[in-house]
Formats: sequence, structure tokens, C-alpha cells
Amino acid sequence: MDYRTLGGSGLKVPVLMLGTATFGGGSEFLRKWGATDVAEATELVDIALDLGSNMFDTADGYSTGLSEEILGQAIRGRRDKVLIATKTGMPMGPGPNDIGTSGAKIIASCEASLKRLGTDYVDLYQLHAFDALTPIEEMLQALDALIRAGKIRYFGVSNYSGWHLMKMLALADRHGLPRPVTHQAYYTLVARDFEWELMPLGLDQKVGTLVWSPLSGAKLSGKIGRNRPAPEGSRLATDASWPVPDERLYAVTDALEAVSAEVGQSMAQVALAWLLTRPTVSSIVIGARNAAQLKDNLAACKLTLSADQIARLDQASAIPPAYPYWHQQRTMMTRNPPPVA
Repeated sequence: MDYRTLGGSGLKVPVLMLGTATFGGGSEFLRKWGATDVAEATELVDIALDLGSNMFDTADGYSTGLSEEILGQAIRGRRDKVLIATKTGMPMGPGPNDIGTSGAKIIASCEASLKRLGTDYVDLYQLHAFDALTPIEEMLQALDALIRAGKIRYFGVSNYSGWHLMKMLALADRHGLPRPVTHQAYYTLVARDFEWELMPLGLDQKVGTLVWSPLSGAKLSGKIGRNRPAPEGSRLATDASWPVPDERLYAVTDALEAVSAEVGQSMAQVALAWLLTRPTVSSIVIGARNAAQLKDNLAACKLTLSADQIARLDQASAIPPAYPYWHQQRTMMTRNPPPVA
């Protein structure tokens, strides 16, 4: 397993980590992803550790805390061997303060997560979604208090817009508070919007990217393609996968199939290996329902794509620049750095 630094921090993390949204299956929607129990979760953790992947990502919003409880039991007795990332911000109950990232909610949610996980601290604590109601200074002060208390080591955000994240970074600097070191974001071969603003921001500000749903809800797993519909009863045949226009999806899966045949590895490994070549990516959060899926995905860290193969995947998945980036590309190329993508 290869390791990279977690954003601008000094912490080394595996380039592939196990996500645990499938643990528990505590809602009808999440059961379409999976319903991994403690015994199955323990087996997945064993495999991940054996293959060098020692970081696990969860959230209090995954099955209303059940995912954290199951992960806590699966790592029991080996806390010193693992890194834990969890999140808060999604609904945890019907009350008006059971959602969001107010200062009070952040503190209370972290305490509850620590109990469910059976640990005194988490290595990375993430704000799961942007809360436009809470002042950013309030969020930062609560996170600073948790760091000072030794309950979290680092913090990050997830699903933020570029200006929201930049505002948080600027306010952290202004008030002498800790900065977010990561942004957990949706980024795949069929969803490259991340590249226009969030990737350049990450490069400029040393914010590492943790990629969620790197296979676009299993769409790039090899189970579907042109003239190959989703298997009946699979997650892909439900609403638990992210929408992608058919022709765009098939253009990408055609290219993935060709490269997969050339390298003799699965389409999923090729899609993950492409992501590992992208700027700012510290780690990719992979999901797995069973041992075979996990082993296949973790093997992606050893796959090296050629420059030609990367270029073909880039071309098949390219999207027109959003405004104002197309205007900048046309008018100011001699003054602006070339685009990252």
C-alpha cells in the first residue's frame, strides 16, 4: 500500500481507505448499498490491515450511528493500529438541532461518536455538509476546542463549494485557528466538476482531497456498459446510485473496458488508478460488500497506467469548462496557468 500526506499535514494515510457506509444498513436507502454486520465488518477490517490499508471512514449519519458502532467493534483491541475518520452534520433525529454543524452540535456529536467508536479520539473529524445557518467562526471555534481537548487530531470538510471552503480557510488564518486539512468530495471519471474550482483551491491552499464514491455508485465497477444493463437486484438497478447520462457513461465505460483489457486488471481498478494520478488526491474512500470486492479495489494502488492510457481516459471523460473557466482559457492563457485537468 502506498501512503500520502493528509493534505498539508504531516500525517501519512493510505491512498485507499475503507468506507463504512455499508455497515449496518439502518435505512431502506442504505440497505441498497449493503448491510454489513459486525462479523463481516471485522473480516473486511482484517483484510484491509493485512494489505496495508489502516484508515477507515465513517459518519454518525450512516445508519444513525450504527456504522460507527460496528466499526468500533471491528477494530476493538487494535486502536493503535488504525486511523479513524468520521463525520457529522447529517440528520440524527427529528429535532431542530439534530442536523447541521452548530458549535453545540459539533461538540455533542463528537462526544457521541467517540462513545460509539469506543475510542478517546478520532484522527480526522469532518463536517459532512455545509451549514449556511451557522457562522463559520462558530464551527472553527468548536473544532479548535475539540483539538485542544485531544478528542480530534485534524479536521476537514465534505461537499463544500469553493467559496465556502476558501472563506473557512481565510477565517481560520485571521483568527489563528486550525485550518481544514481535507475536503471529502465526489470525483470520478464521469463526474469531473470537482476540477474547475475545488482542485485548484486544494493545490493553492494545501487541502487534500478524499474522494467519495469513486466508482459513481458502482457504475464504473464493470457490471454495466454499452449494451450491458444493470443486473437485476443489484444496487445499480435501484435509485441508490448517482445519475449519469447514458451516452456519457458509455463513453467512459468503453474506454475503461479497453484499458482494462490492455492491463489485465478490472475496470474498477483502472478507474481507481486514474483517480490516483489526479492532483490533490490524498486518499480514495472505497466501499465493499464482501472480501472479493475489497481485495480487488485495494489492488488498484499497484496499477500504473501509461501516459497514453491516462490521456485516453481523460479524453473519453472530458467535459466542457464551466463559466468563467472557458472564458479564461480563451482570453488570458498567456497570463493564467494552464488548467489542472
